[in-house]
Parts: sequence; C-alpha cells; structure tokens
Amino acid sequence: MEAGASERSKLIVNEAQSANKGGWITVPFIIGLSLSLSLSLNYDLTGNLVVYVINEYNFTAVDAAQIGNIVGGCTSFAPLVGAVVSDAFFGCYPVVVFSAIVSFVSLILVTLTAAFRSLQPPPCPSISDACVPSAGQLAFLYTAMGLMVVGCGGTNFNMLTFGAHQFDSLGDRDVFFNWSIVVMYAVRIIGSTSIVFVEDSISWALGYGVSAAANAIAVVLVLLGSKHYRRPAACGSPFTGLARVAVAAIRKWDVVVAEDDSKYSHGTSELEE
Repeated sequence: MEAGASERSKLIVNEAQSANKGGWITVPFIIGLSLSLSLSLNYDLTGNLVVYVINEYNFTAVDAAQIGNIVGGCTSFAPLVGAVVSDAFFGCYPVVVFSAIVSFVSLILVTLTAAFRSLQPPPCPSISDACVPSAGQLAFLYTAMGLMVVGCGGTNFNMLTFGAHQFDSLGDRDVFFNWSIVVMYAVRIIGSTSIVFVEDSISWALGYGVSAAANAIAVVLVLLGSKHYRRPAACGSPFTGLARVAVAAIRKWDVVVAEDDSKYSHGTSELEE
C-alpha cells in the first residue's frame, strides 16, 4: 500500500511539472550543454591521450596504448552505469549537473599536468629510470582520468534522456534527437581536428584549457536553464524486477505444472482434421 501511494505521489508531481515546464525553451540550454561537453570530453582528452602520455610522460607505445584502451573502455561502459543510477536513484537532472562539474574538475587537473613541469617527468631522448614518472605524478594523472570517466558516465546517455523528458509530443522528441545527434557529430569533427591540432602543434596546456573552458560553459548553461526544466523523479531500479524473477524461479524450481494439453495446443485439433 505504501509503495503504491508513493508511486501515485510521484506521478502527481511529474504531471504538475509537465504542465508548467519543459518545451522548446529548454533546448538551447540542453543542446549547448551537449555541444560543450562533446567538445571537451569525447575527442579532446580520450582522442589524443595516447600521444599525450608518450610525449609528456615518456610512456612506451605499448603502455600508452594500454592506458588508452582502458580509458576508452571505461568511458564506453560508464554511461550505462550512469543511466542506471539516474533511473534508479536520482533522476537525470542531478546526475547531469554533478557529472558536468566532475568533468570540469578533471579537465582542470589535466590542464595543470600540461602547464606545470613539476607534474611531469623530465623530458628524455630515450627511456631510462630517470625519465619514469613518479608515483605522485601518475596519481595526479590517473585521478584526472578517473574523474573524466565519471563525467562521461553521467552525461553521455542522460543528456538525451533529459532532453526527451522536456516534450510530450513524439514529433518534438524526434526533432530534438535529430538536432542533438547532428550537434554531437559536428562537434566531434571539430574536436578531432582543430583542438587536437592546437595540442600537437601549439600547446597541450592551451588545448586542454580550451576544453576546460568549454566544459565550464556547459556547467553554466545547464544551471541557467534550471527553472525551465522538467525533472522527472527516479522510477526505481530496472534490476529489481529481474532480481524478483530470479528469486521466484529459484523458490519454485521444483513446482510440478499440471499437464493439460488443451492449454498449449491451440489449433492442434483443426490441423489434425
């Protein structure tokens, strides 16, 4: 009874929010958020990470490739975790805001690693013990990588879901999704060309600084639109139902089902005739 009352109260709150908020007024904020985060995360940090650790941290090509694969795999899997956390516990809006702030912090840390030589090992023409980064330098870099994964996890899937929540019409949602995809891929082209060029040819610190600035704009945009957003409440973990099915199956594994051919052979008699 209490669970049912709680669900009904959530529906009432959501309906009240839907009546007064959402719509196209939220699109500039959400599209701007998507643009800025795609520019700062997808092809800046992960796209050029292997080159960065080889050039600035004296990693071998094999070690750099392993780090790139680990970070790339984590950033691909993290959005699934972020989506589950959003649906089960907090809703899209708090998760998106938190993750955008975390990704901004990660880019600030990476920019610091590029700007201050004390956070990098000394440059060496060949690999030697003197060129290996210290434990503190690696800890600083890996902390930035970990925060970046958290930032990707909370934003990549949830931004689209959050935007879809602002509309009642399926047609409006289709238009929103279309523009979101166009913006995301266009920004990826920009990130994989111009920003990577700045990092490789001008300055790593400048390239990462531009990404951090883009991420800061994303945080500002998502907060500026706060009064206009619909914020549906979390609807519960999708794994709860699966767990209940598994428990029921285990508890009733030895139940004997009565054999009644008439329940499972619909139309058999007609075929036989």
